[in-house]
Amino acid sequence: MKRDIIQINEEKCTGCGTCITGCPEGALQLIDGKARLVSDLFCDGLGACIGDCPEGAIEIERRETEPYDEYKVMENVINGGPNVTKAHLKHLNDHGQKEFLNQAIEFLNQKNIEVPNYEEEVSVPCVCPGSMSQDLGENKMESSTEPQILSAELRNWPVQLQLLNPNAPYLKNADLLIAADCAPFAYANFHQRFLKDKILIIFCPKLDKTIDQYVDKLAEIFKKQNIKSISIVHMEVPCCSGIEIIVKRALEKAQKNIIIKDYTISIGGEII
Repeated sequence: MKRDIIQINEEKCTGCGTCITGCPEGALQLIDGKARLVSDLFCDGLGACIGDCPEGAIEIERRETEPYDEYKVMENVINGGPNVTKAHLKHLNDHGQKEFLNQAIEFLNQKNIEVPNYEEEVSVPCVCPGSMSQDLGENKMESSTEPQILSAELRNWPVQLQLLNPNAPYLKNADLLIAADCAPFAYANFHQRFLKDKILIIFCPKLDKTIDQYVDKLAEIFKKQNIKSISIVHMEVPCCSGIEIIVKRALEKAQKNIIIKDYTISIGGEII
């Protein structure tokens, strides 16, 4: 079976790393100064990383990828050198793909290639703009007034998508607010500006490892609950844009056409 998957032009790639966080599935890593697709298994072919590449080094190609063959993948992986091999094994291990991991190790043994210690951290420079340390306190003005007590607008519990029941009665005919879980901390007026009269769902499109289940659960909600509107709130960092991709995939799977209102919050706490 042929499907869409990304292709990285190593000659154009400068190793800036801005594409890394544009991949919700975590299939890209910066290794030996170049962006690498460390596993075809987690590339959905949607190309979220393409728009983040300033050099135009990423494109979509259509090629045979099914059924998945770990041995064929390893033929490409070992060409990238030991660091790419180590990153690929760690990627499989971290995502619980034990069968493919065992196949990869078997391949290395057959080729008489040393199996790296994939359980330790891969030593690569971190240039991810979403995880860059910043002291935001330097730019904050001290308030001369007493803190204002605001009313909470939360109408449902739980709010984390992984815990949420798609059949919950409060979802029926709901106006949904789907937020990246950093956004309420960055935007001070989150409750009054975004949450009022809405049902809240939160998750992290970068760190959560249940993205496919999230798509399925959201699709089930969209199918069953006659959702009236969808607003999404996410941070300005590239990895957070994955929340829109996930929601759109769920709408497509549910065969629903609901307009999405998309709000982006800066790290400094402003609506962009």
